[in-house]
Amino acid sequence: MTLVKQNTAASRQPLLDEAQLAERIFQHIDHGTTDLGDTVWQTPVEHYLSLERFEAECALIRRYPTPFCPSTALLDNGSYIARKAAGNPLLVVRGDDGRIRAFINACRHRGMQVAEGSGCAKAFSCPYHAWTYGLDGTLKGLPGQEGFPGLDRNQRGLKEVAALERGGIVYVQQEGEIDPRLLDDALDYFETDQALFDHRVLTDQANWKLLYETLMEGYHIKSLHRESFYPFGFNNLNVVETFGPHSRVVYPFKRIEQIRSLQPSQRKVGGLVTSVYMLFPNASISVLSKHANLVILEPVSPTQSQWIIYSVVNSSNSDTPISVEEAQRDAAFVNDSGQEEDRAAATAIQETLASGANTHLTFGYFEKAIVHFHQQLEQALTARSAP
Repeated sequence: MTLVKQNTAASRQPLLDEAQLAERIFQHIDHGTTDLGDTVWQTPVEHYLSLERFEAECALIRRYPTPFCPSTALLDNGSYIARKAAGNPLLVVRGDDGRIRAFINACRHRGMQVAEGSGCAKAFSCPYHAWTYGLDGTLKGLPGQEGFPGLDRNQRGLKEVAALERGGIVYVQQEGEIDPRLLDDALDYFETDQALFDHRVLTDQANWKLLYETLMEGYHIKSLHRESFYPFGFNNLNVVETFGPHSRVVYPFKRIEQIRSLQPSQRKVGGLVTSVYMLFPNASISVLSKHANLVILEPVSPTQSQWIIYSVVNSSNSDTPISVEEAQRDAAFVNDSGQEEDRAAATAIQETLASGANTHLTFGYFEKAIVHFHQQLEQALTARSAP
């Protein structure tokens, strides 16, 4: 599966289907062109250094429904994931009723985290004083309750935050209730039969936006990925579409020529392109030949970030399913080559920002998706600060 299915509530402006996408790519190949934006955007380097700006961006992420993990990572009742998101420790769990819930991962006694990592549990017990909580967050056990006269257990459950599942993704919003309109553009990104085969956390000494930007343009393919991606693909040849605050950037492989002679209605691009869905504000889904990655870029500080990466096996377009081993080989190529080069580039940029060499970073017509991202980010931050 390369093209994500559009659900009934999705995208006010539908994305290109496979036949339309193939035709656009062949036009670009034949004419030496690429999709272009219409705006040159400059972002102050201070936006990658400022603590005030960093805190404002984290606050934005906390009040926005943001992907936390694929649903397949929490398939069973009692399965949970505990990690930080936008600076806060969260605990996300599938309850006995099959419903996904999210909580601040803090005991209501003295604030100790009640879970770590991931796993499957029937309850969560604080390691400090053994206060115990059910999968629905209610306070179930309190050793020595006589020492807390007047304590109302009903008021001491884990603090719940908003969470919902849509299109194979668990979304969490830490502040307020989720406005369904913010997910009008959500697509059906994953299916329940896509096996999760890897989960990694990477840390880089770079602002989260620098890392995010590496995923949004093919202008750098030949120069940065000369020995990794470029031999198999094209330099500066992309299809770039925006939908709501999000975007999709499609990177074709040279082997797409295999379907040029087919009738447009018969052209299937699965395995012939990489599709990267940038999900505002800080997540992406990369659908590659054999596997797909859900990536959440978590801000740690103005100059440090974490990649939270979940990898799943793609659904097959043929009668032969893709094996986990095939997906792992596909992922190893991406992880050990191109991704490492992108991470190194972002880290190197971060090292220059405080030098005074540049007052702004500049994004041109070839970087349409990056410009769209920064426009959406500025709009969201400005709306929050307006009186």
